[in-house]
Amino acid sequence: MAILNLKKIGVSGVNSALHKIVENSEKDFEIRNPQGQHSIACGINAPLNVEIKGHVGFYCGGMNKYAKILIHGHAGVGVGENMMSGYIHVKGDTSESAGATAHGGFLVIEGNASSRCGISMKGVDIVVGGSVGHMSGFMAQSGNLVICGDAKDALGDSIYEANIFVRGEVSELGADCIEKEVRPEHSAKISKLLKSSGINANPTDFRRYGSARQLYNFDVDNFESY
Repeated sequence: MAILNLKKIGVSGVNSALHKIVENSEKDFEIRNPQGQHSIACGINAPLNVEIKGHVGFYCGGMNKYAKILIHGHAGVGVGENMMSGYIHVKGDTSESAGATAHGGFLVIEGNASSRCGISMKGVDIVVGGSVGHMSGFMAQSGNLVICGDAKDALGDSIYEANIFVRGEVSELGADCIEKEVRPEHSAKISKLLKSSGINANPTDFRRYGSARQLYNFDVDNFESY
């Protein structure tokens, strides 16, 4: 395993090492002393294994493709933002907009996520072991957001075809978001995601939320909901 000391080589040095991957080069990296810096391990485009020993700042793992990133700490705004594929696992809590606009891959947050978790998600699967803040799942287009704790106000506001599964309490649903039936295929998906995340929860405890499909096209009768 290659050791990258961020305190010595800085964020640009760390990211350069992760980007300069050629055939038969090192695939396992450990990043030490992240110091809460921003944009660590962004733009990886190779099947690397990256362990970050500490807390990270904004946009860690952003635009990830193929890599497996394990964060031994908390993460700032936008962890996994716009990720395409791969796997990001946060052992602690995350700030706002975790997994925002992500097209694919799997994001696991063992702790709590702040507001706007999974906004505009476009195919990513997200499992949160704790609770999420307000506006989570806002304009979520596709993918699955599994919340093992509670959800704050405006959950799934203006949601499209993503699924939101919540085990705890929901403070308030957003515009055009309604509770839906949990069918066998949804229970199977929840079970699979929980197993893959390593988070222990009973799949039968979750409720499903999704789009009422009333805001797809402008309707003057729904003006106040836009």
